[in-house]
Amino acid sequence: MAKAVALISAFCIMAFAAAAAHAHSQEVFNVEGDVYCDPCRLQFQTKLSQRLPGAKVRLVCTDTITKAVTYSVEGVANSDGHYSLSVAGDHEKEICEVQAVASPRSDCAEIMNDISSSRIICTRNSGIHTPVRFANPLGFMTKDIIPQCVEVIKDLELFVDA
Repeated sequence: MAKAVALISAFCIMAFAAAAAHAHSQEVFNVEGDVYCDPCRLQFQTKLSQRLPGAKVRLVCTDTITKAVTYSVEGVANSDGHYSLSVAGDHEKEICEVQAVASPRSDCAEIMNDISSSRIICTRNSGIHTPVRFANPLGFMTKDIIPQCVEVIKDLELFVDA
């Protein structure tokens, strides 16, 4: 009788572990963020920044040791400049980043060098209890600074008169 109970307990534990592993591998995360155009070339959002509908973004996960790409998905910002990417699987041992790829506007097509990507954690083992992950805004810059930026810079008190 004791052997039967031990055997049944072992089967239950193995079934539970297999179910947990299967559920873990079927995890789906939803990565959301915004893309904007920076007409002041400040590389952060201001009141003159504009959402960028149609901008292409890419999420790439790489192995922390080998640096090999383990997962990649692309998406396009909607009419509000907001994107949503589905990420399948748990990527605990990987570094996942969303990158700005291409702008639909030729006058605002330069990818910001200071904010070219946003790191995302795509694992259940993070303390975050929702499958939604929010990325920092990504942006593109215009080639030339528009004249209204002078007033924005003054309002933000970025430079102090000497």
